[in-house]
Amino acid sequence: MKVLVPVKRVIDSNVKARVKADQTGVDLANVKMSMNPFDEIAVEEAVRLKEGKEHHAAGTATEIVVVSIGVTQAQETIRTALAMGADRGILVQSDTDLEPLAVAKMLKAVVDEEKPDLVLLGKQSIDGDNNAVGQMLAALLDWPQATFAGKLVIEGGKAVVTREVDGGLQTLSAELPAVVSVDLRLNTPRYASLPNIMKAKKKEIAMKSVADYGVDTADRLKVLKVTEPPKRSAGVKVADAAELVSKLKSAGVL
Repeated sequence: MKVLVPVKRVIDSNVKARVKADQTGVDLANVKMSMNPFDEIAVEEAVRLKEGKEHHAAGTATEIVVVSIGVTQAQETIRTALAMGADRGILVQSDTDLEPLAVAKMLKAVVDEEKPDLVLLGKQSIDGDNNAVGQMLAALLDWPQATFAGKLVIEGGKAVVTREVDGGLQTLSAELPAVVSVDLRLNTPRYASLPNIMKAKKKEIAMKSVADYGVDTADRLKVLKVTEPPKRSAGVKVADAAELVSKLKSAGVL
């Protein structure tokens, strides 16, 4: 079974994002970049499918292909995935941050070329937070989809996914090939060991361009302005519990 894992290079989750002075976007100059945390979970799950960890049989996945769409430096993000255990990478070079629909179209072109049995990706990227690519990709491919996976079992040519919904947990069975987007509680990604980081340097990354796939990636959306959230006002101290209750009542909380 071949697994395709799309990954995105984003601002490191520990870094506070800052808005550009002209409010046209987020300032990426001299900012630490890393793999999107949800995509990291997807890579980990794909590697576990290959290794037979957790509830997966060894060799469930035979090949893990990682694809990223972005700037040349996204090779580093792919190398991280290769060091975690993926087999090879594809970088579709793009100097602009494509919209979710354009990303889904690009991924469909890669899927048509690679013919994976499973596309495993993060439920959303922590920069745009759109939570749209997985759903759009499944629609374009006309494949079954399961989003927000908290548990994944591959058996009998199906992906059995336990997903997190507002009311609790829901279990779906999707015929392969399928698209599955992963949530935080699926697993805890491993740290790549130094030997594996060295091995990853020898693994193949195929360099492609958006033009190679002949996909329409024109923007459909226009960002009018990006602003930082308003600063929280300072709290007040209360002398005792009675004053606290009084203030909560006057605020309409109680």
